[in-house]
Amino acid sequence: MRDLFFIAFLGVFFLMGFRRPFLLVAVYSYIDIVSPQRLSYFLLNSIPISAIAFAAMVGAWLVMDDKKDCRFSARQGLLLLLVGWCGYTTMTADFPAEALTKWAWVWKAIIAGIFLPLVLRTRLRIEAMTLFMILCASTIIINGGMKTALSGGGYGVLNLMVENNSGLYEGSIISCVAISVIPLILWLTHHGTIFPPDWRVKAFCYALCLACMLMPIGTEARTGLVCLVILAGMMLMRSKRKFIYGPLLAVAALAAIPFLPTSFTQRMQTIENHQGDESASTRVAVWKWTIDYVKTHPGGGGFDNYLQNSFTYFAQSTVTDDSGSRIERRLVTDKGRAYHSAYFEMLGEQGYFGFFLWLLIHGICFVRTEMIRRLYSRRTGPTEAWISPFALALQQGHVIYMIGSLFVGIAYQPFIFMLLSLQIGLDTYLTRLRKSAARQHLIAMQAGRQGAPA
Repeated sequence: MRDLFFIAFLGVFFLMGFRRPFLLVAVYSYIDIVSPQRLSYFLLNSIPISAIAFAAMVGAWLVMDDKKDCRFSARQGLLLLLVGWCGYTTMTADFPAEALTKWAWVWKAIIAGIFLPLVLRTRLRIEAMTLFMILCASTIIINGGMKTALSGGGYGVLNLMVENNSGLYEGSIISCVAISVIPLILWLTHHGTIFPPDWRVKAFCYALCLACMLMPIGTEARTGLVCLVILAGMMLMRSKRKFIYGPLLAVAALAAIPFLPTSFTQRMQTIENHQGDESASTRVAVWKWTIDYVKTHPGGGGFDNYLQNSFTYFAQSTVTDDSGSRIERRLVTDKGRAYHSAYFEMLGEQGYFGFFLWLLIHGICFVRTEMIRRLYSRRTGPTEAWISPFALALQQGHVIYMIGSLFVGIAYQPFIFMLLSLQIGLDTYLTRLRKSAARQHLIAMQAGRQGAPA
């Protein structure tokens, strides 16, 4: 029954997309974020629906969409160079079979990040893309937030609709993404036009923000807690009453500790001392191995080259018995452990060049979005008041994602390329408007000079 529902839903969605081509972008976003094929028992598992949605999205744009306002930016060129480099490292990978498996979805995610800004050429489309990203992510977030509120969750225990612990269904990844979309959700409560922000929309958005904040608790992901603290700090810096809200936030955080699950507080204590937690100690050992690896392989080892790592390290823990408490050290040998960091994932798999390209793309997006925020910060007209807050929300979400990716291997997640495409699309859209306004102003000045008396 579930399979039939998904097939009917996607079928209607696709049919609507052939009448309104931009809706196929929404179909692609839904499939790559929610992954309904993982929720299906057997029917959708046998169909490459992601590839079909991608081909339909691009094909509809080529055949039916208006292309007069499309612009290709330098960042899209850098993304094209990045996907080309990833293709090269895949052909020369240390583990060719495993690399091809990862390449099968990575290239599509990056190409989609290149393509999407071409269709995000109006405010309505930019807002619609933002809304669909939030709603698709909320499919998982609401489910996890409700289960956390009712049962408390637990590390590796919270079931996010599927048992497959990958993609956005992995605890640390969904915690990072959930916190990163909060600024965009709050933006919709003030500047949304598809769903005008009345009391019902605001109530849903605020409830969704609460569910987002519950995700780090339900998954007991330390990454989510770090992201939540960073978000609170960034919002506090922008607040005009920071000296009032700051102490109130600190008191609220302290007051919430007794209501948190004991397992959550115990796991969060390992942030201070990574050697007391074997998972954190393993990550540090993998990162050291990666640095040593790229010294001898500057071009990287291709996708999933971490499978060859092997290392030994000391882990320590506090043991309490009848004689008291003592620090116990033990020797741990491990191998084939994943990077657990987007930065070291890029460095190890794509080498220095790929790592530099990746950082450059994110850095340029951050700088350009900050320039947009400052340029439009004092413009309060009805057609421009939304721009600066939207740029700030994109920037805050981007920063949170990049900080969260310090501890999670999410360098190629489709969600981040969609977020980058929103920033690029906003930039090219506003650049086109500014050039058009300057051209009209110049024409008006020339007409005025020609009509003036001698």
